[in-house]
Amino acid sequence: MCRVAAQSGAQMPVGRTLLFVPGDRPDRIARAIATDADAVAVDLEDAVAPAAKPVARTSAVTAVHAAEPRANLFLRVNALSDPEFAADLAVAQDLLPRLTGVLLPKAETPEDVRRLDDLLGGAAALLPIVETSRGVLAAPAIAAASPRVATLLFGTLDLAADLGVTPTVGGRELLHARSQVVLATAAAGLPGPLDGPHAALDDTDGLVRASTLARELGFSGKVVLHPRQLAPVREAFAPTEAELTRAREVLDAAREAGTGAFRLPDGTFVDAPVVRRAAALLGVEA
Repeated sequence: MCRVAAQSGAQMPVGRTLLFVPGDRPDRIARAIATDADAVAVDLEDAVAPAAKPVARTSAVTAVHAAEPRANLFLRVNALSDPEFAADLAVAQDLLPRLTGVLLPKAETPEDVRRLDDLLGGAAALLPIVETSRGVLAAPAIAAASPRVATLLFGTLDLAADLGVTPTVGGRELLHARSQVVLATAAAGLPGPLDGPHAALDDTDGLVRASTLARELGFSGKVVLHPRQLAPVREAFAPTEAELTRAREVLDAAREAGTGAFRLPDGTFVDAPVVRRAAALLGVEA
């Protein structure tokens, strides 16, 4: 299946690939910032052992200030209820001039989002991570909690643990929850959410399958854990050449038809929603 790069109709606040890097590895932070990932997230939460969190905060500040500035740089802090949060917040405030935004783990209420927004002074984009059953049920309110919410991030591994299921490449066990989060972002007028990571770094086939399924559900991109996952994920989320060709055919026919519904030469019925989707794929006005 041949895929080509194309800009979607919505302005992507993060892009198709969000590369996570542990905050206690300054060497990896520098390399991650230098990659062509659409966005990078320096992680102070799950990727860092509890005993290493103070070192991670110091390392993250030093590494980010030492690196060349880059677009779409994020920081994942610990949850608001975590004792580490206050110290993480100080790091976020220190790095704000270089950060695009902050990832909020275990977001479960709109108040969580508004509290972080207030603490940051409305100076950063927010990426709430929906990774608990409570968070999924509150996803519509979380997505609409602040104008600085860029989109939602679906926390696959934490939610699977919360529900007592084993995450699979096919994702049937989390299908309902994934769809709920996609609906929540759409209802809030946001780009599709970001899917959680594929943890098996050597399983490229599984990564592509998981990414393709996520795109089919309405996700706009995916978390990646290693630079070698960037290209497969980016390709999986890009429209295929066949999709772009069909979109051009729809728009050409729409211009000829003028207004109202019409049929393509192959007999396919086309109306306004189909035209809007074609325009979105090509990144043009309908």
